[in-house]
Amino acid sequence: MNQQTNPDREARNILIANDRGGYTIPTEGLYPYQWNWDSAIAALGFAEFDNDRAWTELETLFSGQWSDGMVPHILFHKSDPGYFPGPDVWGCNGPIPSSGIIQPPIAATMARRIWEKDRTVGEARVRALFPAMLAWHRWVMKWRLDDRGAVCTTHPWETGRDNAPDWDNTMARIDASDVGEYQRRDTSHVNSEDRPTKFDYDRYIKLVQIGRQSNWDQQTLLSANPFRVADPTMSFTSLRAARDLLALSAALGIEADGLEDDIARLEAGALSLWNDDLGSFDSRDAHSGEWSESVSNASYMCWFAGIDSEKMLDRLRHTLDTVPYPIPSYDPDMPKFDARRYWRGPTWAIINMMVGIGLNDMGHTKEAEQLRAKTGDLISAYGFAEYFDPTTGSPAGGNAFTWTAAVWLHWAGRN
Repeated sequence: MNQQTNPDREARNILIANDRGGYTIPTEGLYPYQWNWDSAIAALGFAEFDNDRAWTELETLFSGQWSDGMVPHILFHKSDPGYFPGPDVWGCNGPIPSSGIIQPPIAATMARRIWEKDRTVGEARVRALFPAMLAWHRWVMKWRLDDRGAVCTTHPWETGRDNAPDWDNTMARIDASDVGEYQRRDTSHVNSEDRPTKFDYDRYIKLVQIGRQSNWDQQTLLSANPFRVADPTMSFTSLRAARDLLALSAALGIEADGLEDDIARLEAGALSLWNDDLGSFDSRDAHSGEWSESVSNASYMCWFAGIDSEKMLDRLRHTLDTVPYPIPSYDPDMPKFDARRYWRGPTWAIINMMVGIGLNDMGHTKEAEQLRAKTGDLISAYGFAEYFDPTTGSPAGGNAFTWTAAVWLHWAGRN
């Protein structure tokens, strides 16, 4: 146990130490670049003590936006041979060397929250960012929706939930026998038992190779990519972002035609991810229609998207009462639960925060406060780790982690 004497100061120091001059890395060594949704959360943390730096974080993220509106999941600002796969493997042609996929589009949501902390200082910054955020939203609407309006992921890395059981069935059908030799770097930084397996990683790289062979052309990838899964993470965050963009457009008097229709379509798509037999929001293979049969922490992000569910609330109450350090990234009662392996069981503060924000927004204040307090207790007792064992609280993955520090400053550490 790593009880901290002054977690507020330590959290600020982590953000400052991971600052690389306009963007923040998730943690030293393991993740040496700017990650998309990590960066949006980092901005939220900076806003608690340096509003200008918060806006700079988002502006740097959007400096890597492609001409078609896509915002990559990694921006390779500086070369670092210690990371794989780097820009030479991705082979992208954006304004900054980058990956060819996205991550959950939470930047607009975080921009709104930062602006609402200080509207006077932030108005010019959010106005300048708005067209870029809207362009990314429209890219998602054009290229990522299935026929029911749910938002799809085209690579497990896009969701941020890399090795979640949600993808197992789809990944098992991918032939990665010709992926070739490569050298992973992640397992040289952290315990390999906490990371995705080689079976998973072969398929991650195979999907990158398919994207590169398609020159990252989205029209080609609609048919060439065997991995296309409608996912709660992408669907709920995209719906929330659309709602926040609409709120910003109204507050700032900026035209944003079509957002109301987009919200209706995204809401219908998100609701289509309800698996009645499972009694939970679930992922669905967009090619085959097959359910993942997976209750994940993303299943609880419905409230973040503005979708209420009494059945999910009952599940959450049970989880809060029975799991020492909720919310596990995969239901402990399900057969593939692994308390320490990345997204197959561990608790992640970032998801807890988004679930908690959603609960509070929708009036479930008791559950929101329970989750916030439990997350705060976890971080204050075990430190600013990447993620945590939900049964023991023990830290796993990277240390001195940016988004865990940001979550503490913005949400978990508040009484």
